[in-house]
Amino acid sequence: MTPLRWFLTALSFAASIGVSVYVVASSWPAGGAPLGLPWGSHLLLLAAVGLEIVFRVLKITFSAKAIGVHAPFGVAARTILGGDFAASITPSRSGAEPARFLVLTEAGLQVAHVLLILFLELFLEMVSLAFLAIAFGIWWHDQSGIVRGILLTVGVYSIGVLGTGLLGVVLARRRAHGPRPRLVRWMGIGSGAWRRIQMSLRQLRTSAGSLRRAHRGLMLTALGFSVLHVVGRLAVLPLVTAAYGENAPLSSLVLWPMALLYGAAIAPAPGGGGVVEFAFNAALGNVLSPRLMAASLIWWRVYSFYIYIVIGAVAAGRTVMQALRRNRRELAEGGELGSP
Repeated sequence: MTPLRWFLTALSFAASIGVSVYVVASSWPAGGAPLGLPWGSHLLLLAAVGLEIVFRVLKITFSAKAIGVHAPFGVAARTILGGDFAASITPSRSGAEPARFLVLTEAGLQVAHVLLILFLELFLEMVSLAFLAIAFGIWWHDQSGIVRGILLTVGVYSIGVLGTGLLGVVLARRRAHGPRPRLVRWMGIGSGAWRRIQMSLRQLRTSAGSLRRAHRGLMLTALGFSVLHVVGRLAVLPLVTAAYGENAPLSSLVLWPMALLYGAAIAPAPGGGGVVEFAFNAALGNVLSPRLMAASLIWWRVYSFYIYIVIGAVAAGRTVMQALRRNRRELAEGGELGSP
């Protein structure tokens, strides 16, 4: 992270907080719901966050085990939390996968295995989102408009995931040997760094067969944990509204946060730059009562986004930043070695 990127990140979070303040100031009527929640509600929300993290960790450990790779629970936990931290401070969550990659390689896993684990993590996420969207569409057939929007988001997500996998296969077949292509030289990647990339591509080509031999039972178990982790994240807003005694339609409390959480990845600014807060107010303004609108936005955002920044920074932030700095130095050294 360069000083400019830190400045843009801080600016984006300031915009998010500013929009939240605006929503609170404009929608908190006299006699509105108090901001405080009972301790029991906070414990339930923390439990939902904890279970969601555990389910994601188990998804990685079981999917890795399915292809014959050992990913200890602690390593998987640092991987997903480091990804959460990096995703929160980068545009369009673009830092999530590089951070997870660096944490896994720091743990000693082969690059080819790391790439397969990360691809499976994204693929299972895609399948679980599609499964839940279809299930919700069948259960809440009167909410077909929201469900179609979610499926469209999943479709765009799927194109990105499958396109990345296809690119990896093509590179592993065609660029695992030979000199640097012109594009690689234009990007400033030196010959030393390119040789390490080619070595990783050769390992990926050798290891890709493990996907065809993956243990189906373990992979289905990983998919089950992926579905559960999404459900855990979607439980936050219903728990918040229940704490205030709000009787709002469960379909809206689940589907709109699903669309906002997973559609926010397209927002270019880190943290959404206020887009999520504004969309929450627009989408749920007619669903939640005016007395609850501001308080529910604050606590939903805290337990669905900000808490992951704090946990990720504490658990893996230092590891991620050190690995990013080391990776930048290695690329620079590779560029120097490859320069004429």
